[in-house]
Parts: sequence; structure tokens; C-alpha cells
Amino acid sequence: MIYPNATLGILGGGQLGRFFTITARMMGYQVMVLDPDPNSPAGLIADKHLKANYQDQTALAQLGQQCQAITTEFENIPTESLNVLAQNSVVRPSAKALAITQNRILEKNFIHQNKLATAPFCPINHFDEIDSACQQFVAPYILKRASLGYDGKGQYRVANAKDVKTAFIAMENKPCVLEQQVDLKQEVSVILARDFQGHTQTYPIAENQHINGILAISKVPANISPVQSQQLQQMAIDIANALDYCGIMAVEFFITKNNDLLVNEIAPRPHNSGHYTMDACISSQFEQQVRMLTDLPFGSVKLLSPIVMVNLLGDLWQPTPNWQVVLQQANAKLHLYGKQHARAGRKMGHFCILDDNLETATMTAQKILERLC
Repeated sequence: MIYPNATLGILGGGQLGRFFTITARMMGYQVMVLDPDPNSPAGLIADKHLKANYQDQTALAQLGQQCQAITTEFENIPTESLNVLAQNSVVRPSAKALAITQNRILEKNFIHQNKLATAPFCPINHFDEIDSACQQFVAPYILKRASLGYDGKGQYRVANAKDVKTAFIAMENKPCVLEQQVDLKQEVSVILARDFQGHTQTYPIAENQHINGILAISKVPANISPVQSQQLQQMAIDIANALDYCGIMAVEFFITKNNDLLVNEIAPRPHNSGHYTMDACISSQFEQQVRMLTDLPFGSVKLLSPIVMVNLLGDLWQPTPNWQVVLQQANAKLHLYGKQHARAGRKMGHFCILDDNLETATMTAQKILERLC
């Protein structure tokens, strides 16, 4: 075990890194952040901020020498950097796990290899493969860039081969996944923790609503049956076991109108839909991240209250939201990310509403959101 006063490292300085840093420091650890942005939300509050890119050999050497254990904030960290760090320090999750989850083609093939279902898909590596790919299943489709796509970026809804070709060119002819749009009933996510010995704990499942590919609202507990809940949690555990994963992981699922359970994406890190754990669970996903990194026992994942989480995007900054609307609500929790500049579609913060009744919490959250502008 790695105990408080040790130094932990994290590659990535956004809001997920910020919450990791806050939590680790509350638990008595020192934190070193590697992120090229001098104003990164995590870097601003870390004990040490290395302002360098993720492949800077000097920065990697310092991180590896001074940190007893190192984690990642997001999946698009160069795996070569993690392999370098692993020579001198504990690195969780592993470069192998990130290599699979940072590429949609590898990820979907991995899911199928482990006998789990996804929406029908076909990889497209070259322009001349488009017509053949579109014949594999029925339109409409979603074209997703294989790498570097998140929060609705790098994906287009397309109706035919002509649209696919236009979108493929717009994404610079980079490898993509063509996916059939499924008849959705619900979108849900499972947040789980897996330790180095292979034991797992899963948090209560969140039901999610997206707008333009960006998470808008999460509700917990999800409105699903106990059987579905058990099946989804087991599917997420199966994925984590197959990856030999150590750390916090999120798995996003589609539930179709026929009640088919389809894996959508794997996130090898804390997840936006798991932010509710900060206010409604005994141990948050970020505390669990610290615990898995340092070989501490699991914290409790018990849900203390039904909860609704609402994302706050930069669109609301005109120039500043009316924070009084949130702060005067006694059962509301406001979390702002410390980002310097607001942009449309950029996640700037979130708030949560806790209530014994999930429907009441949802109505309260919607009223607050309407009055924030």
C-alpha cells in the first residue's frame, strides 16, 4: 500500500484531474500534474504542475522519479509515455488497457471478442471502403472517428453513402467506425472500480440524457429492472476483467426498445456520469481512483440519496450564469471546474440535486437550469 504523504502523479489537468487532485490532497497525498496548459484546472491546485506535453522526456523522467504511483485523466495519453513511466513507478491503468480503449475499432473488436454486443458497425480505413461498409446494414448511420473523438466531436449522423463520404472527408480521411443507429429506449452507464488483485465494486447505475453528443443530465438510480441492473454490472465487470484493468472505469450502454443491452463505449477513467458519486455516495469515484492507485481497500459505493446531475456548458456564460438560483436551493450542490474561458459545448461545471424522490429532484433541476441564463 502507498500511504498519505507519498506523491501521486496524473497525466491530464482537466476537471477529472482537478477532482482527483482535490480528493488525493484531502486524503493526505501530494499530487504532481503533467499537462501542457499553464492554466489547467488540476495544475492550478496541484503541489507541482509540470507544464509540458505528454511525450516530454524530461517531464516524464521527473514524474516517474518523484511519484510513487501515476494515473491518467483521459484515454488519449500516448501509450509510449506510460511504458516509460512504468519503468520507475506504478502506472494504473496500464498502457495496454488504454491502447484498446483509445481506438474505437480496437475497442469494438475487443468487445465482440469477449462475446458482448454492440450496435452493428463496420470499420472504414480508406475512402474506397465506404460503399461496401454502407451495404453491411440499414441506414441511418453514425460515422465516428476511430480516435480522438469525445463529447460529440468527431462524429456525424449520416443517412446514406453520399453523406458518409462527405463526413469522412470532413474528418480528414482518418480511420472511422460506421455504426448503425439503434432504436434507443435508454442510455445508461456503469462506473466500477477494480483493484490490482482483480476484485471489483460497481456504483449504482446512472441513466443519461445527451444533447448533441454531450452528456446533459444523469439520474440515479436508473429506471431499469433489477435483472437489467445485474446484467449491466456483470457486463462491465467482464470488460474490466478482460482488460486486466486496475482503477476506475466507466462503461456506457444502450438499451434498445427491444431491451437488448449493447455496449457503446468504454472510458478507462472517472466519468462525467459518475460525478453524482461526489455528493450521493459514501466514497466518490475520485476517492476510489486514489484507493485503486495506492492499493488501499475499496471505499463504500453505497448510494445515500437519489440524485440528478446537470452539466453546465459554456453556452450559459452570457457573461455569467445566475448562481444565486443554484446556491439558494438547500439540496443543491454546485461544482465549477476553474476553467479560464467559456466556449459553446465546453463543460464548465455541474450541479446536483439530492432528494428522496427522483422525480422531484428532476423537476427542481430543470427549473434551476431554466433560470440560470
